[in-house]
Amino acid sequence: MRAVLFAVFVVLFNPIAEALAADTAILQRLNEPRTHAIMRHALAPGTGDPANFTLGDCTTQRNLSDRGRDQARAIGGAIRTAGVSVDRVLTSQWCRCAETARLLDLGTVTAEPAVNSFFADRSTAESQTAAARDLLAAMPEDQTAILVTHQVNITALIDVFPQSGEVFVLKVAEDGRIDVLGSFLLTE
Repeated sequence: MRAVLFAVFVVLFNPIAEALAADTAILQRLNEPRTHAIMRHALAPGTGDPANFTLGDCTTQRNLSDRGRDQARAIGGAIRTAGVSVDRVLTSQWCRCAETARLLDLGTVTAEPAVNSFFADRSTAESQTAAARDLLAAMPEDQTAILVTHQVNITALIDVFPQSGEVFVLKVAEDGRIDVLGSFLLTE
């Protein structure tokens, strides 16, 4: 009977173990030179920001839900568990990004306007995307950065539509070319 139960356990839970190993492997790539992460802020219900949005006033913004806060903590925990040392945590100035960055608990968080949202004003998309690309290209080879930003910024930079809390591991060439090595997403 024990053998049958063990066989059922292996069949049912082996895909989970494989997924966890793959997630850890992609996160561990952050230990490689010129490799960084960019992520969409954790769960914050809604789209865009309210009409009365004011930068610096979180009461006027779309903010993280309790699930989003838990998600951000769990993402930071997964990165630490993977043995990744983060040198710089850079964030959009929007409250949902800054809170995500703080809750990752991976180091000092620094506001970086280059990764601020341009959802409401697409006229800055090209210049901000170029600034983010330049920022990544200028990082010292032996440092690892995590950028916490928005869907529009990630889509413009690497041509993917990220889910809330999705982390993309990027290899940045000296000429600024960016290759996506993989992604990591904690789901319920």
